[in-house]
Amino acid sequence: MTAGELVLAAVLDALIGDPRRIPHPVRLMGRCIAWCDAFLHERCRGSKGLLLAGIGLAVGLPACVFGVSAGLIGLAQRLDSLLGSVVTVWLASTTLAARDLWDHVRAVERPLLAGDLPAARQAVGMIVGRDTAHLSDSEISRATVETIAESTADGIIAPLFYLALGGVPLALAYKAINTLDSMVGHRDERYIEFGWASARLDDVANWIPARITAGLLLLSAAVIAPRSHHVGRGWRVVQRDGGNHPSPNSGRPEAAMAGLLGVRLGGINFYEGIPEERPLLHPEGRAPEPGDIVAALRLMIMATLLGVAVAAGWTWLI
Repeated sequence: MTAGELVLAAVLDALIGDPRRIPHPVRLMGRCIAWCDAFLHERCRGSKGLLLAGIGLAVGLPACVFGVSAGLIGLAQRLDSLLGSVVTVWLASTTLAARDLWDHVRAVERPLLAGDLPAARQAVGMIVGRDTAHLSDSEISRATVETIAESTADGIIAPLFYLALGGVPLALAYKAINTLDSMVGHRDERYIEFGWASARLDDVANWIPARITAGLLLLSAAVIAPRSHHVGRGWRVVQRDGGNHPSPNSGRPEAAMAGLLGVRLGGINFYEGIPEERPLLHPEGRAPEPGDIVAALRLMIMATLLGVAVAAGWTWLI
């Protein structure tokens, strides 16, 4: 795709986000994964069978998405060059989630700042997997800031990276990998074998983008507040704590955000009533507050703008 098409895709995402009444490739992928999950679990027996089925799904779905999207764009371009650009821009915009992230976070921020904890808990439950029914305002703030950092990586910067690297087909294949991980890449009894390949493939796909995201967040802080010492602190926290996260990737942008905001991330989360303790990122930092959500959103927006500029520049150069 061209640099202009990439920029237009980012603008389209910023303007309309993810309208629920418009067909969306990622939702289609989700329905396909759900069907394959049920179908394969009914027919595969034993750990080895589930492992092989999971490998087939983890490789097959992204490959099919790549081929179908490349064919669709190629057909549109053969019919009319302008139609080809329109299809390219629309499909590219569906790989980006900046507006969707903004809308979901604002839905948490507004009631939280107004002191409406039940509404804030309900809203944060839409973007995190942990139990939210009894979260305090600080815990809601922590969950939201962690989500902003992680989603900036896999919902914005990673798609931009793959759009610049291989165009829409590669970016959509990445979204298939990411969706597979979110739906079946768990370590519970049902998915420990079946979801193994999806989780590992997602780790590989996000390795470079997660580290780019951490760098862009640090650069964003330098642009927003060039005289602040927080950039140096953010860099030190990334170097020291970024590898402590259970994910080989999520810890980098989360550590950058923790250091830049001066807050403590990580700790105990509850999943279906079962506690899970995660290492602290920037343990000497203060507890997150509702105002940190606003600061994290500013960093996300600037990192997105920088990411679009870098991706478009790369596309233009090559």
